[in-house]
Amino acid sequence: MSEARRIAENYLAAWNEPDAAARAARIAWEWTPSARFTDPMMEGAGQEEITAMIGAVRAKFPGLGFALEGEPDGYGRFVRFSWSAAPEGGAAVARGTDIVRLDDAGRIAEVIGFLDAAPGA
Repeated sequence: MSEARRIAENYLAAWNEPDAAARAARIAWEWTPSARFTDPMMEGAGQEEITAMIGAVRAKFPGLGFALEGEPDGYGRFVRFSWSAAPEGGAAVARGTDIVRLDDAGRIAEVIGFLDAAPGA
């Protein structure tokens, strides 16, 4: 498995984690304390805000799951990948592309998200 794929899969696993405590632990391990997330619909700074932001999305859209689309790529401290979001057993309701910037230790320092297809986007 490529390093870019591992990072993308771990990132999406945080979005798919149903248990709030497990999600917070995953983010604490994989993201820097001062990490930032920005996309057209939301933003957060720091592990606590990002954890809460993901929890709010999961609460608003119960049963929605995020899946990797295609093969992630990367160079240097950057990883780019596409994803889809769909209810279990259903068609995708959103698609996006995220760019992740890593710190020197390989932890997520920043995510810039783009919505490729979403209701109202």
